[in-house]
Amino acid sequence: MSSHTPAPDASVLRSRVERARTAAAGTGLLIAPGSDLRYLIGQGGSSFERLTTLVIPADGVPALVVPKLEAPGYAGVPLEELGIDVLTWVDGDDPYALAADRLAGAERVAVSDFTPALHVLALRSALPKVEQVLAGPIVRELRMRKDAAELDALRKAGAAIDRVHARVGEWLRPGRTEAEVGADIAAAIVEEGHAAADFVIVGSGPNGASPHHSLSDRVIEAGDVVVVDIGGPVPEGYNSDSTRTYAVGTPRDADVVATYAVLQEAQQAAVDAVRPGVSAESIDAAAREVIDKAGFGEYFIHRTGHGIGLDVHEEPYIVAGNALLLEEGMAFSIEPGIYQPGRWGARIEDIVVVTADGVESMNNRPHELVVL
Repeated sequence: MSSHTPAPDASVLRSRVERARTAAAGTGLLIAPGSDLRYLIGQGGSSFERLTTLVIPADGVPALVVPKLEAPGYAGVPLEELGIDVLTWVDGDDPYALAADRLAGAERVAVSDFTPALHVLALRSALPKVEQVLAGPIVRELRMRKDAAELDALRKAGAAIDRVHARVGEWLRPGRTEAEVGADIAAAIVEEGHAAADFVIVGSGPNGASPHHSLSDRVIEAGDVVVVDIGGPVPEGYNSDSTRTYAVGTPRDADVVATYAVLQEAQQAAVDAVRPGVSAESIDAAAREVIDKAGFGEYFIHRTGHGIGLDVHEEPYIVAGNALLLEEGMAFSIEPGIYQPGRWGARIEDIVVVTADGVESMNNRPHELVVL
């Protein structure tokens, strides 16, 4: 069972559970193991073929339905202080009936977005007359706005990943493979304060033109442009995610410096546009306008950013069509990129948070192309 410590204290968690109930506005909630459960009770647990779910009825006492053999994994959760009953079951029992009983009289139930279909379909059978909807739109209203402790954890994560980027020159050099460099970076992510390395992208030369390239056995060559996108959770469970672009010596392609300058301008324009009351899509537009104007629009092939917290990717998404108005405490990436297939790519990524009157960056490494 995965676990990140320390968890928030019981008063914070109890408030979150009650806020979730209020946000659901008469809809029952079924919260599966994962980041939503971790947010609400401080322990994320794991999904198996046996049902574990937090049941929050519109009225009445919430309950954690959990297999008896998995219950010890929740021993550190102050469930009694949170006002949550524990309903254990053993093989041969019907756990779906336990959940359904706690939701007696419900007309509508919201189910966690990433609940396995195995459980969704069984819960539907147990609640045949109850409308089922996604819980994501309810829970994201709580999770999008980070409190002071959450922001401190994101600052800790940002500083830790900055320390790793500061060391990339120790490992990135001609003659080494992406996989070799990636292994060193992954070790450093943990050394510098993360609980684990969640992802390591080392995209050298033409591989840098694939935004979600991971690692390969390609040997890094002098003159390569290399995209390094890395991150992971700190012990509190909150994640880092930061990208910098490096050149191994003088870039071999003559257009690298000028093109990278466009990217740097676009990333800064998006950061400068962040403040309360502006839309998520306007931040995307600020970056895209600079890149489009310079003639590279077709090479910017993803959204400008994503929210971050207990998940690396969560709400709010900084993308065209998202009219959500930004509020203080919202945290997300700003990461435009320019990717030229078969040649090279570049991306600059910082995590930022909306403040009362503007923006704070959780990452503070230089944005210039780093020539090693």
